[in-house]
Amino acid sequence: MGRSGGVLAFWSGLLVLFVLGGTGVQGWRPWPSNFNTTANVSAEVGYEFGVSKRYEGSSEFVKMRYHNGPVFTSNITVHTIWYGDWNPNDKRIIKDFLLSITDGSKSKSPSVSEWWKTIQLYTDQTGANISRNVVVGSYINDHYSHGKVLTRLSIQEVIKSAVTALRHPLPIDPKNGLYLLLTSSDVAVQEFCRAVCGFHYFTFPSIVGYTLPYAWVGHSGTQCPEICAYPFAVPSYMTGLQPFKSPNNNVGVDGMISVIAHELAELSSNPLVNAWYAGQDPSAPTEIADLCEGIYGSGGGGSYTGQVLQDRLGASFNLNGLRRRYLVQWIWSPVLSACFGPNALDQ
Repeated sequence: MGRSGGVLAFWSGLLVLFVLGGTGVQGWRPWPSNFNTTANVSAEVGYEFGVSKRYEGSSEFVKMRYHNGPVFTSNITVHTIWYGDWNPNDKRIIKDFLLSITDGSKSKSPSVSEWWKTIQLYTDQTGANISRNVVVGSYINDHYSHGKVLTRLSIQEVIKSAVTALRHPLPIDPKNGLYLLLTSSDVAVQEFCRAVCGFHYFTFPSIVGYTLPYAWVGHSGTQCPEICAYPFAVPSYMTGLQPFKSPNNNVGVDGMISVIAHELAELSSNPLVNAWYAGQDPSAPTEIADLCEGIYGSGGGGSYTGQVLQDRLGASFNLNGLRRRYLVQWIWSPVLSACFGPNALDQ
């Protein structure tokens, strides 16, 4: 679950690299492995950005496998819970990203919808690909119904409140629904900043009444931007390392975007924690975004984010959306057996 679960190792790796004298420390990931798959590469899905053959290699230490569980092969509907006090502009940036996943025909390459094609390569037992259609569904504004401090269990209570609300409840959709809980910058969540920036799981029928796949991502703008909004902010001990300029002039939300993308990729390919992951323990899986955490362009790995694009004002990005630009990590490709994504070298 990536920065969803590996942030302590992430910063331990960065610290070691920094102490040893590495420069340009901008990301970290566990080095992935080759794995065999019968991924269905249809003409509709595709998997290349142009004719690029620049992608990140692997090692033999981690094996990505399919464990026969369901994946999202039908239309994916993202139902959003805006928890806390949200700035309308922050909401727009995130909503525009979600809208850009499917409607890529209006976006310049490299686009958000092209990035999603790598996720589409993953299949279920029948060989059906993860859906290309990601629809922005219903939403609800929750003004601190469970306070400003949430635990993992109280997060499920928040989702229960959203689907049982007396006015405009979120629809209950166990088959196609993906529930995205976003907490504002003043909400503290169990292990947020210390160990996680976001995570995904599924609700317990004993609490919510249904098994619903969900993801939580926290707004790190004031609590820990140097961890969860990296590389748009950097730790103070990394003297001489300059943060990237964020593409939407919003460090907290631009940092959230890559974490949201990370969780959507993993939730689509492993919604019940019994589909695509590496390792033997489904309670602590290494998933398709974990393997490429910290990689945003060609050459990324170890202490380097990879080569990314810059706009005329010097902001860093690697994806074009419908109305905005974003910096989003790469995803592990089951066809290439490597990390793959938008590439500045192709432009």
